Amino acid sequence: MKKLRVALVYNAYTDSQPDDKADTGSLHYLRQMIRGIARGLRRLRHEVVVMPLAGDLSVLQRKLDRLRPDIVFNQYDDVVHGALYEMRVAAFIRMLGYPMTGSPALGLGLSRYKYMSLSLLKGAGLPIPPSTALIERLGDLDEHKWTFPLIVHAAQEHAGIGLDRNSVVETKTALKEKAREILRMYKQPALVQHFVKGREFNVGLIGGRKVQVLPLAEVDFSQLPRKIPPIMSYAAKWVETSVEYQRTDVICPARVDAEMTALINKTAVKAFRAVGGWGYGRVDIRLDENGEPVILEVNCNPCLDSGMGLARSAEQAGITYPQLLQSIIKAAFEGPPYDMHLPIFSAADNGRARGR
Repeated sequence: MKKLRVALVYNAYTDSQPDDKADTGSLHYLRQMIRGIARGLRRLRHEVVVMPLAGDLSVLQRKLDRLRPDIVFNQYDDVVHGALYEMRVAAFIRMLGYPMTGSPALGLGLSRYKYMSLSLLKGAGLPIPPSTALIERLGDLDEHKWTFPLIVHAAQEHAGIGLDRNSVVETKTALKEKAREILRMYKQPALVQHFVKGREFNVGLIGGRKVQVLPLAEVDFSQLPRKIPPIMSYAAKWVETSVEYQRTDVICPARVDAEMTALINKTAVKAFRAVGGWGYGRVDIRLDENGEPVILEVNCNPCLDSGMGLARSAEQAGITYPQLLQSIIKAAFEGPPYDMHLPIFSAADNGRARGR
């Protein structure tokens, strides 16, 4: 691939603060990841301009108009400005007419609004946890017949935000308390599901028209004390001093037989495509009591930090970090078939509106 001028867009100035104070850990890792991506792209001889975005899309437009990048490497996450902005930024970049890495706005939006994506997956005949319900007010809890244990999420959050030691509940009282906490603290609905207790796998995916499934990673909760639920909570992901972080491990490649690996991989690819995923992503899956895969979540904007997550699985497939980034760029130029390439502004016209 020829040398490209790459605009690396992300959403954190050095003085930015996340909307939720609990999210300072993921904000720190976001900045670290951006530096690593820039280094990796430069190793590929690309010209890289890092563009932190503070929320004003007109500023982004002016920066892109000045730079004229060949591609936008989109790493806008929702640490600072909320879930809606993630898909708005992606849509805006495409409206400006620039090729963009990763999933289009459709995929990003669906993967962030978990109840919508899970409903879509269920409609497509794919397995999701039983008793999946959206709770918009406490009274909604009385409309369901619950089978415990249950897990209670913040319906629009990511990176383990809202998940803690009280998220897996065994009683109606605990369910109500956790749902009330989500509604009040996060100002969004609670997502309640049956808690699937089996083994948990992360399925990394890369590619455009042809999806490559990376070696499976298994989340190992076996060293956790019994009083702590085996989940990827915020502490397990980000709080290095916590018991959850120190005693939760990731095994890659996972120790699982070929038949089960094939079934998990097939399920993950179908789920990724169903929500409009493209370029790269991760699907989290658990095995139910019958040993069957159940989809927990489709993440169309997973961590790209070197040595972690997707990059760790890629390494097991013999793919170096720069090669991983290059494959993501290649997929962007292939373009998802469901991404309407109808730019309102032309990159060649300094952002002037196009006639229709």
